[in-house]
Amino acid sequence: MSATAPSSLVNELFDIGCVRFGQFRLKSGLTSPIYIDLRILVSHPAVLRQVAQAMAGVIVQVSARFDRLAAIPYAGLPIGVALALEVGCPLLYPRREVKDYGTGRLIEGEYRPGEVALLVDDLITRGTAKREALQPLHQAGLIVNDVLVVIDREQGGREELAQHGIRLHAVFTLSQMLDELTRSGRLAPSKRDDVLTWLRSAQ
Repeated sequence: MSATAPSSLVNELFDIGCVRFGQFRLKSGLTSPIYIDLRILVSHPAVLRQVAQAMAGVIVQVSARFDRLAAIPYAGLPIGVALALEVGCPLLYPRREVKDYGTGRLIEGEYRPGEVALLVDDLITRGTAKREALQPLHQAGLIVNDVLVVIDREQGGREELAQHGIRLHAVFTLSQMLDELTRSGRLAPSKRDDVLTWLRSAQ
């Protein structure tokens, strides 16, 4: 857990339904006993602001230099907007679908080739989605050295990005979140152990 992220934020994410336990199929194809859905944050602006503040604190800690934020649609986009407002930094985002009308832009927002962008998203699992999002940014001449997420699921994403020379920064790791939910009484210790066992086997 980053030094600037309050433990209460983990509990608030759980309380508004961003963290659920059960059996869920992830985008990566894995079946997970925990599901994290930060899209719910758009309906809870106070918690979204806290997330942005915690991410801003991570930026200060790592001293990453960048000219613009680049948010990944869809879950990362509202988080990116909140963070842009928090730190006063311009935002852009790569489109998931290219328009066949109007400007036909692949990237929305202003930028200049050679600028450094900080890639922002909700969480990371394997790192595949982050690498896909990097492609149009690189093609546009933008430089990306760092990725910032709210939650690192600790399932190989950090290592995957590192192999391509990109640093990962996260507000929380999944194991840190589980520990806090257990401390606050929201998660039974046996359930935490089950999820941690699964996490180790899925890495």
